[in-house]
Amino acid sequence: MADSDAALDWDVVVVGAGAAGLVAAERAAHRGRRTLLLEKSRKPGVKILMSGGTRCNLTHATDSQGIVAAYGPPGRFLHSALAALSPQDLVALVEREGVATKIESTGKIFPASDKATDILAAFLTRLRRTSCQLVLGEALVSIVQQGEGFCLTTSLRSLTAGRVIVTTGGQSYPGCGTTGDGFRWAVELGHRLVPPRPALVPVTTNDAWVRDLQGVTIPDVALRVIEPPPEPAAPPANGNPPPARASKPKCLDVRRGSFLFAHFGMSGPVVLDCSRAVSGHPRPHSLSLECDFLPDVSEAAIDNTLHAAAGNAGKKQLIAILPETLPRRLCEALMNQAELTPESKAAELSRAGRARLAQAIKRTRIAISGTRGFAKAEVTAGGVELAEVDSRTLESKLVPNLYWAGEVLDLDGPIGGYNFQAAFSTGWLAGESV
Repeated sequence: MADSDAALDWDVVVVGAGAAGLVAAERAAHRGRRTLLLEKSRKPGVKILMSGGTRCNLTHATDSQGIVAAYGPPGRFLHSALAALSPQDLVALVEREGVATKIESTGKIFPASDKATDILAAFLTRLRRTSCQLVLGEALVSIVQQGEGFCLTTSLRSLTAGRVIVTTGGQSYPGCGTTGDGFRWAVELGHRLVPPRPALVPVTTNDAWVRDLQGVTIPDVALRVIEPPPEPAAPPANGNPPPARASKPKCLDVRRGSFLFAHFGMSGPVVLDCSRAVSGHPRPHSLSLECDFLPDVSEAAIDNTLHAAAGNAGKKQLIAILPETLPRRLCEALMNQAELTPESKAAELSRAGRARLAQAIKRTRIAISGTRGFAKAEVTAGGVELAEVDSRTLESKLVPNLYWAGEVLDLDGPIGGYNFQAAFSTGWLAGESV
């Protein structure tokens, strides 16, 4: 430790006692650093307690490469962090603290107790075994460079630190205290901010038939986020028609999973995973969700099945020949979309009617009006530009001795524990680096 560090109030100040902050502070203190963990809320780990329906989806049943792959190209940034704390390391860590875990059919890993409080208790127990001082209900107001260290002003005092780790999260679930404070400090300290937007967030629609299906769940739906083709160019001033060009709708994302109809529109894991394509679009209201409610069956096979069933159905109602795997309320809605009457006789189903019904099952489009915003988002997309942070240490490339970890970074993964894994791993690496 440099002699100049001894004159400072703290060797390390960690800002934000969420998933990344709890781990970063424990690691720094474990390594003998005089460490202060500041949290503006009156409780630490509030988002941990809320996550997974208060069960806390700790991580996913995969290896480090699986985590990287789930993030797409930005996942490369996580290589060093995951080498420091892999999914297997994370599970072993909480189990050493007496918290048994379980893997669900989706690959999500939860505490066996289904209690997020057990996960938080494990990390707090680890923190208490160190000399780290955890201070609650004290908000950081500003961070100012002072020589090679920093002067920090809180709601109660001023203090100095040799190194600062910012783990304040993003803007999702602002009731947890994640109100984007770290983004403001990043800009003030010269970092570029990728504009934050909600991710893993429910999607809204103005289509009344969708909202009327509130509460209906379909376990397996394939979704495509569709962008309409660009508007045709205006004719030139000379009156000649513009050159013809083929325009097709563009698919922005493809996902598959459980789908939930809600009073505002659509939710469920598959919708949440698609939502970043919606919130990141300049005109989300121009997009639509194309739903395939029977992704394992081709449209031609559905048409053939309907044809055979109608021929054998006699005087049965048309609704009776639709696949039993689809909820009746959804079948009725899809028939209305296909301009068919559920109570009509199956034998009366025409070839054109069959085609419309098969298309409704495989390619129904729901107009999007937007998302439910940060208030209902599980994570934040956008944040501190990754190119300005050293992925090997999490130290800023612009400001020496300043570190970034967790959701404040421009990293957001799919549903399933990936985001918590990234938070714990980047927090661990930052704490090991200071």
